Amino acid sequence: MATALHTSALTSLPLLARGKVRDNYAVGEDRILMVASDRLSAFDVIMGEPIPGKGELLTQMALFWFGKLGHICPNHLTGEDPLSVVTPEEAPQVRGRSMLVQRLKPIPVEAVVRGYLAGSGWQEYQASQSVCGVPLPPGLKNASQLPEPIFTPAAKAEMGEHDENISYEKVVEIVGPALAQQIRDLSIAIYKEAAAIALAKGLIIADTKFEFGLDPAGKLVLMDEVLTPDSSRYWPVEGYEAAFRAGSNPPSYDKQFVRDWLEQVRINGKPWDKTPPAPRLPQDVVDKTAAKYREALQRLTA
Repeated sequence: MATALHTSALTSLPLLARGKVRDNYAVGEDRILMVASDRLSAFDVIMGEPIPGKGELLTQMALFWFGKLGHICPNHLTGEDPLSVVTPEEAPQVRGRSMLVQRLKPIPVEAVVRGYLAGSGWQEYQASQSVCGVPLPPGLKNASQLPEPIFTPAAKAEMGEHDENISYEKVVEIVGPALAQQIRDLSIAIYKEAAAIALAKGLIIADTKFEFGLDPAGKLVLMDEVLTPDSSRYWPVEGYEAAFRAGSNPPSYDKQFVRDWLEQVRINGKPWDKTPPAPRLPQDVVDKTAAKYREALQRLTA
């Protein structure tokens, strides 16, 4: 496997921003080169150790889903080869892990859809019998399948801050009623289609988040990544029932493995406080995480 890429360093294009995983470079005024690094973030803190091959796997999975879902919603891909906009010397940093995309006006809302109760949704349900203002039936358990997928948006946070769950009414305040409804309806439609495709491959998509932008004509476009293990909670069908009956988290193909390790690690006898710097990931945690990402892609595309 090629050397892991923690941080890209292209000099032929202006750097626009470094996210938790992606480094974005300007290509003229209307396009962006998105380079998926091998960085891993957990609890909104970037780990010091990259996960070898992760950026390539994320890119392949995003391209797989963009290809499957284009009939529901347009996406930001230009169809151009990312290698066409960098120098030959920079090609190794870009090959297989990049997308050349339209430059859009981002909508400052994370479009989260949940088909199952897990993570922060489960915590919120225990306190209020609802998630993001959406009332849910009584008696649900951790990892319960919901009667219908629900839209539970979040406000995008600044780098290093936690995204904040918000109500649909808040989305209406931010973007207006017509766009809010379009985002909600499209998000649920995309989730339902993807969940059915994944289930046929033995994978449950418990929840996911989408990002949208507006093109120059004001059309809503699906952007960033889509349905990767970084933005979605994937569970294997065969491990779900036993975990659900036990009231525990089902085994997953996302970052939960790293999160679980971080939750139990002790620094000077105390739990990590989830602020930088992150604890150093042991090699076996790095290797197992890389294997989980690979297996998710292999199962999905087999």
